[in-house]
Amino acid sequence: MLKDLGQVGLWLSAEGLRIEDLNEERLAAFQLARRRGGRSKSAGPRALVPLMSYLRETGAVPEPAPLVTPLGALPASYRSWMVQERGLALTTVLRYENTARRFLEESSSGGVFAPEALTGVDINTFLLREFARVSAGSAKGRVPELRSVLRFLYLQGITGLSLGASVPAVGGWRFATLPPSGMSASDVQHLLDSFDRSTLVGVRDFAIVMLVSRLGLRSIEVARMELHDVDWRAGELMVRGKARRQDRLPLPSEVGEALVAYLSSGRNPADAVHVFLTCRAPRGPIRADLVGDVVERACKRAGLPNVGPHGLRHALAGELLRRGAGLVAISQVLRHQDLATTALYAKVDLVALRQVAQPWPGVVR
Repeated sequence: MLKDLGQVGLWLSAEGLRIEDLNEERLAAFQLARRRGGRSKSAGPRALVPLMSYLRETGAVPEPAPLVTPLGALPASYRSWMVQERGLALTTVLRYENTARRFLEESSSGGVFAPEALTGVDINTFLLREFARVSAGSAKGRVPELRSVLRFLYLQGITGLSLGASVPAVGGWRFATLPPSGMSASDVQHLLDSFDRSTLVGVRDFAIVMLVSRLGLRSIEVARMELHDVDWRAGELMVRGKARRQDRLPLPSEVGEALVAYLSSGRNPADAVHVFLTCRAPRGPIRADLVGDVVERACKRAGLPNVGPHGLRHALAGELLRRGAGLVAISQVLRHQDLATTALYAKVDLVALRQVAQPWPGVVR
């Protein structure tokens, strides 16, 4: 801290300023001058917080006026921070930004955000309002979303305390209830039979649902698939999964045939990098949400309840379990990073569960 104090003192003298003129804005100007002078390893904003605290405790620097921040600039700054500093995906950025915007608006008065007045009570009040309008699963997502914006406010020096620790966790037990019964194998086949494969759209959509129902691909993984991801000689498919993860899966013959039928049906432009393209102008790669639309339309045609792409993954896991596959094998097919995630599917095999269930006291099985 003594070294930092000496550097700040020299800069103040060069600028014709006194120690009592020092504040956060001038500290930022000091750091900018150091970087422009080629001092890339100069102290950051957080490193100078102890120095300012010490100078204010000794009375050398006056206490700052209450910090007031225009609300309009914060969401844009937060979005840039998530993209540039955190490297989050666009869908995650949008979700986090929506929660941050609601929190900042509800914590503001007259379009002005006063961070010094923010307390843990305000945070819990906001969470309670959110929990009253969303499901338990969405409520759990609010916790990391709110912690993220509070971390941003702290790292940017907008709040003096790291309030992320005051965000409580949401209670929830993964194995407390039975999951909804998924589609049966016959329902999935009925869904696949509903496609009109005499049209380009039908051939494309059939291949998409084959990948989801037979290999358990996520919507984003289908949208990201590129031509060189398919190794026709080895009979393998490289899947670009979550968190930049890449996995290789065996390519079943029926899935390969569906892909070949689509690729040879007049796909335009034929030399596009991505496998699945839109069928209307402007031509280009499909979005992930199109996969959900394709499954929804197929469910309506087949007269089945709408399950969505994740429901087809669930149906695949249930069918593998009924055929005797172990949880480790199912986890590898679905590409779960944690085996506990796959353990959820063990609850769908009610026949096997009845064999291990303990009888109720006083009741003979």
